[in-house]
Amino acid sequence: MMAEDKKEIVPAKYDVDAKWDACVDLTVRRSFYSSLAGAFGGLLLFRSPAARWSSLAFGAGLGIGSAYTECSQKFSGCPKKRPPKASDVSAHVTVVESSPQEGQD
Repeated sequence: MMAEDKKEIVPAKYDVDAKWDACVDLTVRRSFYSSLAGAFGGLLLFRSPAARWSSLAFGAGLGIGSAYTECSQKFSGCPKKRPPKASDVSAHVTVVESSPQEGQD
């Protein structure tokens, strides 16, 4: 009875089942929505069926690729690389002094 009351709580860092569930959900949603956007864009922009299908495939590839990138970051545990903020970057000013050239007064 005490074993039923006590549930093992797994830290989020080590909960692989939750990570897989989130990644599958993310992949399905992103591939569907980006395929839909690619199909809509192909319908508006292209006349030939081959170009429309390639637009749909391109959208699906973008969705799957972005989902793969985010899932690999979830499993590896490394933080996202973000560009530095403008306030963090110090301004470097280079002053160049020019000397008078010969032949000019």
